[in-house]
Amino acid sequence: MKKNLVSINDFSKEEILHILELAEEFEKDPNQRILLGRVVASLFFEPSTRTRLSFESAINRLGGRVIGFSDTANTSVSKGESFHDTIRTISNYSDLIVMRHSVEGAARYASEISPVPVVNAGDGANQHPSQTLLDLYSIRKTQGTLDGIHIMMVGDLKYGRTVHSLLEALSHFKTRFTFVAPKELEMPAEYKQHLDVRKIAYTETDRLDQYINDVDIVYMTRVQRERFLDLMEYEKVKNAYILKNAILAATKDNMRILHPLPRVNEIDTDVDTNPKAYYFNQTENGVYVRMAIISYLLGVKK
Repeated sequence: MKKNLVSINDFSKEEILHILELAEEFEKDPNQRILLGRVVASLFFEPSTRTRLSFESAINRLGGRVIGFSDTANTSVSKGESFHDTIRTISNYSDLIVMRHSVEGAARYASEISPVPVVNAGDGANQHPSQTLLDLYSIRKTQGTLDGIHIMMVGDLKYGRTVHSLLEALSHFKTRFTFVAPKELEMPAEYKQHLDVRKIAYTETDRLDQYINDVDIVYMTRVQRERFLDLMEYEKVKNAYILKNAILAATKDNMRILHPLPRVNEIDTDVDTNPKAYYFNQTENGVYVRMAIISYLLGVKK
C-alpha cells in the first residue's frame, strides 16, 4: 500500500523514531546504492535551495536518478496545464514525487492524484515534514534525547510551516515550549489547542531574553516576506528579533541554536563561530534524514 509524507502526522511516533534510526545508519555509511533503477521526481513550484538540493543529494547517494524542475517557467504549467494533469503525467515517469508548492493543501491533493508516494517539501504556511524530521534528528543528536526538552521557538510562528510541523512532532514527547513572537506573528490558536488537549506546557512572550537562559534549543525563524499581502505589515515586524552573541552569555552549556534557513538578519553573523550555533550542521543532517525518508517510503528499508 502506498504511503505518503504530506504532514508529519502521516507518521506515527514509532515511524518517526524509525526514520531517525535509519538516518543515523546513513550518516555512518552515506553511499548505499539501494535505489538503482529508481527515478524520483523533484517538483519545485516554489524556490528552494537547501531542501531541493539535499533531496537530490540524498537520491544520488542512494544510487537513484532525479528528474524534475525548479522553475515552472520551463514547463507546461506556463502554458496553462492544470496541476492535476502535471502530477498525473509526472507520476507515470517516476517512483516517488518530492514536491514544494506555495498553496496550502497542494501536496495532499497531489498525494490523492498520484499512484506513487508523495513527499511534501513545503506547502505554503502549512507543513514541512522532512524539515521536521531533520530538526528532530538534530535535537536528538545534540541533546541525546527527545524527551524532557525545553524548546524556544522565535520569530514568525504564524506563517512558519517548520515550527507548525515541529510542534506537532514534539508533542509525542515530554516537551516544554516557549513561543517568542510579536502579537502579529504569534503561534496560531489551533496549534496551542493541540498542546492543550495533550496537556503539554507552553509559555508565550514577546521578549527574546526572558527565558533564553532556561532552554535547551533555540529555534530561530525568519519573518517571511512572501507570506505577507501587506508590505507595511512586513516592515513593522521584519526585525522583531535579532539573536546576537551577547545574549548567549548565560545560556546553558548544552543549548544549541537551530534555524531552518535561509537566514536574513535574525541571527547575527557573530553567532556563527559560537559552539552553540548548530544551523549549518543541521543542513548536513538533512541529507541523511531525506535518504531515510525516501528509502522507507519506497520500501527498500523496512
